[in-house]
Amino acid sequence: MEQKIQEFLSFLEVEKGFSPHTVAAYRNDLSQLRDFAARAGAEATPVENWIDVDKQAIIAYVLGLKDRQYAAATVARKVAAMKSFFHFLLAEGAVFVDPTERMESPKAGKALPKAVTVEEVERLLEQPVKADTPECRRDKGMLELIYATGMRVSELVALNMDDVNLQSSDVRCFGKGSKERIIPMGEEAVAALEDYIHEARPQLLRSAANRALFLNHRGERLTRQGFWLIIKAHAKAAGICSQITPHTLRHSFATHMLDGGADLRSLQELLGHANISTTQIYTHVTRDHVRKSYDAAHPRAK
Repeated sequence: MEQKIQEFLSFLEVEKGFSPHTVAAYRNDLSQLRDFAARAGAEATPVENWIDVDKQAIIAYVLGLKDRQYAAATVARKVAAMKSFFHFLLAEGAVFVDPTERMESPKAGKALPKAVTVEEVERLLEQPVKADTPECRRDKGMLELIYATGMRVSELVALNMDDVNLQSSDVRCFGKGSKERIIPMGEEAVAALEDYIHEARPQLLRSAANRALFLNHRGERLTRQGFWLIIKAHAKAAGICSQITPHTLRHSFATHMLDGGADLRSLQELLGHANISTTQIYTHVTRDHVRKSYDAAHPRAK
């Protein structure tokens, strides 16, 4: 059970870009749930696997929190953590039924995605070219590609060689639900990928049978965790104070696209959102950026 918690926390940190503080809170919440399930109560049977945690156990756990007089906000956070965790387990195939499926989520304001400035992105993209190594050429290709397409980090590291078409300047990826989409690439991304594929990847490759596009120093497919460490190192070397994660670049891609005049429907297709309401959050991000810029230029108008 602990292993699945660790996998989920890694997912939150690497792909979702959650802060260390938030990840620590989720760790505490899920560890408490795990301990409850393991020892169970008078009306439940102790379990050793998440697949055996049913709705009755979840209800007993939540009622126990209320009996212990936890603050309403704390209970709401723990319920939200549970729901996110079981949604992750269901998507990963670790459970077949989500025991929290019909449990109401607490009503809370949705935090706006964080985007970095165009100038910060440019500094990040230029950092890898300061060293002429296969790994840095790979990093340049990855960073250019993820910012040019807005794809998720899980989609990026899952790419194979035949998913990239340098001639037509597009890339094929598979999003949630294995839904395929074709995303155009800009000139910078194409050039960086061409350099990596022809010059750097052969130096990292250990087996001709390996079709993974991005390889680590052992010649194996790069992982989400590996890419997170790479982007963190380059951001630090570039002197960027803002927190930058793979998900930050996805948010920045969306925000900068809208700033440049892209329409919501096109952005929805590029990001692979099933519902346009998910994409609409970026209109609020853009307005927020405009407001901050205006306030900075017109301090007396605040």
